[in-house]
Amino acid sequence: MRTIMPVDRLHLLVPFALPSAAAASTALAGLEFPALSKLVARATLGEQVIGEDFQRTLPHERWVARAFGAAAPEATAVPAGKNGAGSADDEAPLAPWMLLADGGTPGDATWACIQPVHVRIAHDHLVLIDPASLELADADAAALYAVARPLIEELGVRVEAPTPQRWYLSSDQFGTLAGASPLRASGRNIEIWLPHEAHSGQRSRAWMKVQNEVQMAWFEHPVNEAREARGLPAVNSIWFHAQGALRPVKRAFACVRSDAAATRGLALAAGAELGAAPDTFRALAAAPGSASAGTSPNSTPNSATLVELDPFSAAYIQQDWGGWNAAFAKLERDWFAPALAALQAGELAELGFTLCGDTGSVTLTAKRGDLRKFWRRREFASLFVE
Repeated sequence: MRTIMPVDRLHLLVPFALPSAAAASTALAGLEFPALSKLVARATLGEQVIGEDFQRTLPHERWVARAFGAAAPEATAVPAGKNGAGSADDEAPLAPWMLLADGGTPGDATWACIQPVHVRIAHDHLVLIDPASLELADADAAALYAVARPLIEELGVRVEAPTPQRWYLSSDQFGTLAGASPLRASGRNIEIWLPHEAHSGQRSRAWMKVQNEVQMAWFEHPVNEAREARGLPAVNSIWFHAQGALRPVKRAFACVRSDAAATRGLALAAGAELGAAPDTFRALAAAPGSASAGTSPNSTPNSATLVELDPFSAAYIQQDWGGWNAAFAKLERDWFAPALAALQAGELAELGFTLCGDTGSVTLTAKRGDLRKFWRRREFASLFVE
């Protein structure tokens, strides 16, 4: 007899789950992942997007923007060709939904997300470090914001900080300014990733003035002096990204489980049931009935549950392949193995999963009947699309 689970159709979104082809042998060394391997081999291949080296957004950001209809109507992935691969747009104007998730009210204004960052001096260029590695306490972030806010507002820019670590700016002066996701630019020469006018490629004097004012105010600030005394990098700049305006979105999923601000904001705007990402598949399966409970195997995509899992970002950006490897083993044990078992037992009607790399992504979908298609022999390595 089939077990009743609160999730009938499940889609997993996993950022940075695909290493580059060059790093794959190191990242996957010694790993065994029979459940994911079987799912990859037997599943139906859906959208496969080949990224480009200088895209300013990340594939999982573009995926959620497209899924919920947050990107401009013309910003869609190019359909796959004969080899199953297509190219990607670069649209992920997610700041207003991030603001919504953080407790703000975007209204109809255009917003950009601003994060305090550290930019270090290399031999002949500047390099952005992963903001998550700053270890910036909320109290310190709030103290830095208290200094920066009046300087920003004096320049005629509206600023809100519903959380200490993420701020939001709105100004007609920024026009069509395009920024790069912090994790896209981290570890790289920032020259090509700095904000520029989307249509002309020119730098924005308005933004550079805001940035310079903040940088000068934070130079030798007590927070930074204390950080440097503890051996931590100074918070010496701000990073502009995800600019966009709120638009109507669609209810792509009935339930969303994610810790990412953009995904949570999209779920709120779409009226989806929202919760934190569970630690394991079993924790999800043991949760009380959700809006997708009781749906049939032929139910529509927007009756499914989306779970965004992010165990890889820090290790991937820092090229800590040992840490990435350990996270992959845990993902196999806690998610793919039990999800495969549920699919085999008929407890789960459909399992979809989107695996992302640094610039590209692959989506696959498996139903119980697919698992019997032994002639399908797709290898995990074939998913490396970059």
